[in-house]
Parts: sequence; structure tokens; C-alpha cells
Amino acid sequence: MTAGTRPAPGAAPTPRATAPGRRGRRPGAVALAPWAFLAPFLGLFVLCFLLPILYAFYQSFLRVRRFGLFGEEGRETVFAGFDNYARALGQDGFVDSIGRVLLFGVVQVPVMIGLALLLALLLESASATWPAFFRAAFFMPYGVPGVVASLLWGFLYTPGLSPVIDVAGAVGLELDPLGPDTVLWSIANIITWLFVGYNMLILIAQLKTIPEELYEAARIDGAGPFQTAWRIQIPLIRPALVLTTVFSVIGTLQLFAEPLIIKGFTVNIDSAYTPNMAAFNSAFTDNDYNVAAAQSVIVALAAFVLSFGFLRLVDRKDRRR
Repeated sequence: MTAGTRPAPGAAPTPRATAPGRRGRRPGAVALAPWAFLAPFLGLFVLCFLLPILYAFYQSFLRVRRFGLFGEEGRETVFAGFDNYARALGQDGFVDSIGRVLLFGVVQVPVMIGLALLLALLLESASATWPAFFRAAFFMPYGVPGVVASLLWGFLYTPGLSPVIDVAGAVGLELDPLGPDTVLWSIANIITWLFVGYNMLILIAQLKTIPEELYEAARIDGAGPFQTAWRIQIPLIRPALVLTTVFSVIGTLQLFAEPLIIKGFTVNIDSAYTPNMAAFNSAFTDNDYNVAAAQSVIVALAAFVLSFGFLRLVDRKDRRR
């Protein structure tokens, strides 16, 4: 059919030629495209997170049997069942460390989240002065590594080196931050100082998503700052509060660097002061990696149970409402 002519009535339409280089996309290639972008993350996640957990879980059911006085005649790895878990729970220091961090979390986590919430509400209030400066100032301690922060506070806790203790002694106050009854709360002070600004920024980010119309309606109804915070802001940032609380609970069970550094300033912290320190001591001092793996699994299960229990409690309260 020549150009300019029309097909006869009833004739089948002539198929159009496909432009060179243009091909239809295959459905399979489109479906695999997201996985190609996720592959680097998934690979690192499996390699650096999932496999170590599975390997620790596997090691917790094994035991190395040595022959000879020092194992010079050989050794073999045998299945131990739950014997490593029984040995881990049979260590008084490890059981005491779990109770210690639970007490730490019951007191420190609400205080830290409460301070973060208070700072977030104050910096997001209409009368706040220089909010950007104070946000950066409160967040700055989070940029200090935990080891460095522990060293700084360790010197501030040491009598004869701390100007705070010297000034308190000059006015008749006797401070002993590294005493047997106070060292735990001195560590809690370090953790609060480090992470209150981090949690504050999470809450501020959630506060910024609240529509301005709600604040205007509250002002029209005559609500003051306290009523606005209690009736509008806090209920609407509950997801952020739950998130920061769960992260803080998990972080409590992972205490390691701060008490390990403070241990060099006082004799009131032993090698099993926290569960992670107990597992570290079992692995690298007692050379018992299988018991250390069992202790690590117990800590992970405790973190899961506490986090899941807290989420269930929050969800149950939301359903009642």
C-alpha cells in the first residue's frame, strides 16, 4: 500500500513497525529490579548480622572436650545440649548482672525519655528562643564516643581529680560517685548524658509532623501550653515515644563500654558487672566460648522478651482506648 492511500473497507490493519532499539520490558526484569537494589543491604545484613547470631546459637549447644592436662593430647567438639545454658545461669555473677541492668533500666530509661520529652516540648514551643542552637547543644554529647565520655566522667567522679567533688566538699557535701551503692547510677548519668539529645531529636521530628491547624484550634478553644502538650502533642507522638523506649530497653541490656571504662576508676565494678561483660569475660578470660555464646543468646532473648512485652502492653492500651 502506497503512501497516502487508505486501506479498503474490511481489510485487516497493517501492523506498525517497531522502532529500532525499542523493546518491550519483560515482567520478570521489572519484578527483579527492586531486589537488585536491595541485594547489597541484604548481603551485608545476612553476613554481618544474621549469620553471627545463628553461629552463636549453634555454638551455645556445643562443648569442647580436651584431653590431657592442658589439652596437649587433642580435643574434640561434642554436642552439649542445654548444659552451657545451665552453666551460664549457674554463675551468680551473670544472674546478678541481669538483675542489675533490669534495675538500671527501670530507673534510667523513664528518666531519660522524660527528659528528652521535656526538652522536645520546650524547644518546639512558640516561646522558645534560639531553638536550633539548643537542639545542637543538647545533641552534641551523642557525637562523643562512649569510651571518651566514660573517661571524661570517670575523672569527674574521682576524688582529688574532680572539681565537682572538691567544690561539694568545700560546702560540706560528701560525694562518692564511685561507691558500691552509687556507681550504677553514675553509669546511668553517663548514658543519660549521651543519649537524651538523640531521643530528643526523634521526638522533635515527630512533633514537626503535627498540623498547625490543631494548634490554632487549641488556641481558639482556650487551651494553654500545658493542655496543648498533654492533649495534643504527647498523644500524637506516641509512636516516637514507643520507639525511643524500645531502643533504650535494648541498649540497657547491651551495656558494655561505659562500665568497662569506669571499672578502671573503682574496685566496685567486677568483670561480670553487666551481662555483656560477663559474656566477654567467659570468652576471653575463661576461654569458654560456648558458655559465652549461651550467655549472649540469653541476653538476646531477654531483650526480645522485654521489647515484645512492652509493645504488647502499649498495643493493649491502645485497643482499650
